[in-house]
Amino acid sequence: MSVTQALLGPLLAGGAPKPLITHYDDATGARIELSRATTANWAAKTANWLVDELDLEPGAPVLVALPAHWQTVGVLLGAWWCGAHITDDPQGAEVAFVPASDLDSGKGAHTIAAVGLDALGAPVRGLPGGVADYVSDIRVHGDDFSPLSPVGGDDPALLNLSVEDLLAEARRRAEALRIGRDDRVLSTLEWQLPGGVVDGLLTVLSARASLVHCTNPDPQKLDQRRADERITVDLTA
Repeated sequence: MSVTQALLGPLLAGGAPKPLITHYDDATGARIELSRATTANWAAKTANWLVDELDLEPGAPVLVALPAHWQTVGVLLGAWWCGAHITDDPQGAEVAFVPASDLDSGKGAHTIAAVGLDALGAPVRGLPGGVADYVSDIRVHGDDFSPLSPVGGDDPALLNLSVEDLLAEARRRAEALRIGRDDRVLSTLEWQLPGGVVDGLLTVLSARASLVHCTNPDPQKLDQRRADERITVDLTA
């Protein structure tokens, strides 16, 4: 079972319409909320694109060099769903998911996918030839994904962590951070690999909680946000 199946299965079974990811960007004033079902749809579209367009197989290296953002959730979960091995090195990666503003960070990968990180998921215009626009390319793919090849617990998932190791670490860190089922977690943590993405994202998903993440956080807005979003666990730096 893949990382994504292990995380999303219980969440969807426990209430697909429930909010899962709420993302704020205080630099632009944007706020977007994704339900468990919508998050799963983005992940499925990403996985289908990787398999149908790039013939990605379990264990294939995939670079994800993206900041904490709701689109990054879809990228990570989609890549894990088809068994990708998330790395921090573009050299030899089958695909590099990089910000549209920093395409050079993907040099060395077979395919570069530009992620616009727009609050509403707008496409990226004017990309050079050979660079895929992540949002535009995945939109035409299905909202459900059925892996063609099984993903094993010993398969690589994130840097030197296997699928089983990563899931166990997420559960361990969720317990250490006191994140429980149905908690509302406020976070400003960056998603560096591996610890940042574990503490800032996977702990929340593994605990069946929901995440309110603030990018470019304005400290003066955090107190009000804690009240507005009914925050129960605070991971603000």
